[in-house]
Amino acid sequence: MDSFGLKVIFITCLVFVPLERLFAMHPEQKVFRRGWANDLIFLLLNGMLIKLGLLAVIVASIFAAAQIVPASVQATVGGLPYWVQIPLVILLSDLGFYWTHRMFHAVPWLWRFHAIHHSIEELDWLAATRVHPVDQILTKGVSLVPLVALGFSEWAIGVYALLYQWQSVLIHANLRIGFGPLRWLFASPEFHHWHHSTNREARDKNFAGQLSFLDALFGSLHLPRGQVPTAYGLDQPMPQRYVPQLIYPFVGDRIIQSTSDAVVIGETMRAPEVGPSPRPPVEAGV
Repeated sequence: MDSFGLKVIFITCLVFVPLERLFAMHPEQKVFRRGWANDLIFLLLNGMLIKLGLLAVIVASIFAAAQIVPASVQATVGGLPYWVQIPLVILLSDLGFYWTHRMFHAVPWLWRFHAIHHSIEELDWLAATRVHPVDQILTKGVSLVPLVALGFSEWAIGVYALLYQWQSVLIHANLRIGFGPLRWLFASPEFHHWHHSTNREARDKNFAGQLSFLDALFGSLHLPRGQVPTAYGLDQPMPQRYVPQLIYPFVGDRIIQSTSDAVVIGETMRAPEVGPSPRPPVEAGV
């Protein structure tokens, strides 16, 4: 049994590492870039935690839906043709993803979890894995709850899950691949790289996971033509190792010792720099 999904990891490497060498958005970036080993640990260890959390969410959703959603509604939705179900699944799930993602930027205590993902300073296919389990469980959970509750077929949800997984890797990849006019409909590497940018004009923009037009619809799109971001990360110090990053949302700045070496629980941290103040959250509900 491949508990760590090593086969999928190997296939993903075979696909994206050559593509990132051929069509790099940032050609100077190395394959083994800063934080690569840390993100590999996230990839190997986070999967089981997230699966267990999502399983609990799905079981609770099934139980609640049985009490709330009429069986006739579930039967009707589950009986729709797959060519109708799949687009509806993608739209509903990404609406949930969009607003949950936006709340993770707007609510300070949620931002503490999401800041782990934004601490990445060089994006590539592996960067998608640096995400706190609480962040991922809540975001994916909100996306999945309406799908399960309304009775969409397991096959349609499975197709969505597969598309989501691969697109998540794609949009973080170090790829300068244009989607042409489709860039206004679907999230691309260019679209999501701006979300991670330190550029102030791009702050708290491009929240969608798959459908970029949602950001246009809700006024949060930033996609300047012919430009790509040049710097990523946070304005605040952040632990750069797996365990300190897991506990950071619960202890916050207490994890940071004010020493010249910026040592945190035996791990080396990026020392605070003189510069912009920490990323301010957007106002909730905006």
